[in-house]
Amino acid sequence: QVQVVESGGGLVQAGGSLRLSCAASGLTFRSYDMGWFRQAPGKEREFVAGITWNGFRTYYADSVKGRFTISRDNAKNTGYLQMNSLKAEDTAVYYCAADIRRLGLIATMGSEYEYWGQGTQVTVSS
Repeated sequence: QVQVVESGGGLVQAGGSLRLSCAASGLTFRSYDMGWFRQAPGKEREFVAGITWNGFRTYYADSVKGRFTISRDNAKNTGYLQMNSLKAEDTAVYYCAADIRRLGLIATMGSEYEYWGQGTQVTVSS
């Protein structure tokens, strides 16, 4: 049974930092590209960041570029999203997802990901 579990969310003041974790089990984690998405109340889910299965390539949404860093540790079956200089507009539920296709390009559409976590809430107070 595949499980993808996010953790590390919480309440932080604007300008602060959080590190989200994504723990995967029941799949060969190192075989999957990984992405982070978020969904704010009343808004559609949006792509935040992605990383290829081997960690060689990353891609970020313009809104988080320079502030967020995606990484992974395949030995621990875990991915990470380091979020710095947080803004109120970063408030959302953050989701981790896995994409088996390994096309060499990081998918930015949610429909391209096969497995999803349940999400973790990030709230940034201004």
